[in-house]
Amino acid sequence: MIFVFYIFAVVLIWFSFRSFRGGINFLAYVRSELSKASSSFTPFASVIVPCKGLDEGIDENLSALLEQDYPAYEVIFVVDDENDDAIRVIDEIRQKHDRDTLAQLVVAPKAVESAQKVENLREAVLHVSDESQVFVFADSDARPPKDWLVSLVAPLADQKVGAATGYRWFISLKPTFASELRSAWNASIASALGPNLKSNFCWGGSTAIHREVFEKIDMREKWRGTLSDDFAVTRAMREAGLDVYFVPKALIASVESCTFGGLVEFTTRQMKITRVYASHLWKLSFFGSALFNVTLILAASLLILTAAARPAFWVAVATILLVIFFSIGKSWVRLKAVQLILPQYSRELRRQFLPQNTLWLLAPAVFLYNCIAAGLSRKMTWRNVHYELVSPSETKILDRTDGSKLRLNKSTVDVKID
Repeated sequence: MIFVFYIFAVVLIWFSFRSFRGGINFLAYVRSELSKASSSFTPFASVIVPCKGLDEGIDENLSALLEQDYPAYEVIFVVDDENDDAIRVIDEIRQKHDRDTLAQLVVAPKAVESAQKVENLREAVLHVSDESQVFVFADSDARPPKDWLVSLVAPLADQKVGAATGYRWFISLKPTFASELRSAWNASIASALGPNLKSNFCWGGSTAIHREVFEKIDMREKWRGTLSDDFAVTRAMREAGLDVYFVPKALIASVESCTFGGLVEFTTRQMKITRVYASHLWKLSFFGSALFNVTLILAASLLILTAAARPAFWVAVATILLVIFFSIGKSWVRLKAVQLILPQYSRELRRQFLPQNTLWLLAPAVFLYNCIAAGLSRKMTWRNVHYELVSPSETKILDRTDGSKLRLNKSTVDVKID
């Protein structure tokens, strides 16, 4: 048993060191990208924003999309129900900015074979302006700064780049334990992006694709039957041999709080999607989170049960101290990088110093639960629609609680609106 612990300890320390080194590389990459001059590549862009219901701060989020420092672009808001509560906010914002930016509202059909968000995107791309050269996809729960669009589009000037992407960073104006733990959980994924164009992935809340590339890879058709819009785009880019460029300035604040139930629902949904669309990442997360939790529990047990004179005691001490050092170091440099990216949230990010540098201890336990849940079931609920992820190209809609009714038979799913 002691020998097994020694092996686990060495592997965990090595992984922790590599993670810390990755954090340093992330900070260096962010500093390098932020030092670049503003791009002059600003073709006409279509920003597509799926909306459903009233996200926290939705009026500020959507207004930010219409206040970009970009010469010419349009915003297409898309919902799946003409009675959606978001429409009132969209109409108010459109009226307020009617002289500044082109904006339109599109009502998509109810999804029958894809996630509703995917169906919204598939419908919205049919309504873009003829002069549009770039498609940009954003989420209604994210709040981009004024230079977001110009920064996100810039890498597309290089024809080798298939997509440019950012990511989210959760900020809570009224911090709660659940909100801060979700932010710490999500942060570990954010810093996985960086200079490696081949390993980067797209995040659907902040992604830009040249229209010519979108049509060449037939992305609208590749979305058919899928639940994850961003994993599908990432896979399409790799199949086409195109790079995915991470843009630090496109890392966007998601300003919202959550309950503990919301934390579990969000993180488990992400892992279920990962299991279906990138099973190797799910397996790696499963192994890493299990290794972390088991090794630290064994180390703590040895500290309590083993005499100080025995080698196992000091191996346990060294393991705990090194893991703490590397983990706090990773959290610290990552938060430093985000502070450089989001200076407008300096106060909120300073407030995250303690949670980010302590909750890394609990995040692996959440990851382990998520991985187990994803291994046991492929069913999930997202925006009041219940899905089963059959495969990366097949999604079943099991039920809806958003005002629509399903009539099911063996081969088709029909949707009727009451």
